[in-house]
Amino acid sequence: MCLLAIQYRSVPEAPILVAANREEFYDRPTLAPSIQSGKPRALCGIDQQAGGTWLGVNQHGLVVGCTNRRKMKRPPVPRSRGLLCRELLRASSAQAAVEVAMEGLMSEQYDGVNFVMADADSGWVVHGGDDVNAQRLEEGLNLIGGHDLNDSRDERVQLAHRLMTLQTLDSAVKFLAVSSKVFARPPAAQGRPGMVIEGKEWGTVSSTLISLGKKPRDAIFQYTEGPPTKVGYEDYSPLLRDILSRGLREARASRAEA
Repeated sequence: MCLLAIQYRSVPEAPILVAANREEFYDRPTLAPSIQSGKPRALCGIDQQAGGTWLGVNQHGLVVGCTNRRKMKRPPVPRSRGLLCRELLRASSAQAAVEVAMEGLMSEQYDGVNFVMADADSGWVVHGGDDVNAQRLEEGLNLIGGHDLNDSRDERVQLAHRLMTLQTLDSAVKFLAVSSKVFARPPAAQGRPGMVIEGKEWGTVSSTLISLGKKPRDAIFQYTEGPPTKVGYEDYSPLLRDILSRGLREARASRAEA
């Protein structure tokens, strides 16, 4: 179902901190994060089957991620949720992305999904189950899996919250260090949740850690091409810093022309 944690606006030097595990079928091909063409530039991985993504950051400092959820009223031929996620990365702000997500999900083209979108100005979750609604992120730690934001019914979300709040996550370094261990927690005993899922045909296929600071040079993007129990995080930060610097230069040029 995927699991995503976002610590929002509680660390002054890094207002957006993200940790996410992606669950998918093992035989579904994926491209590692890269800078996508077009404007605004975005850094994200690509699902080669449908062409969409599950998590990315654009040059405006907008983070967009998605998790799957169950839905009773499923469309007969649903459009890829990852394609909509990729389209949300074209938005200029989190607020604009919310509007696009709501419009798309209200069209009933998609299977169940949750979208998280956050920038320096606002943070949101759009729940795309049988009822579609938007909810603001709380300041501090937020978690979402296959239910609503911070849902007490989700044992995996509750376990992640408990493990991540054993320490005070008061810096980007602390958040990334704790998250890299929590999100690599192996499957527990039968009937008990773990952060990494290892099924026969599907399970945790990648993990991502993101830190967005006030300056592009402080941005961090780390990714595992495989479950974090078996594969270490690789550093894609230079790519993220490149697009954020580009976005800052373009914004300054636009203000100068005005």
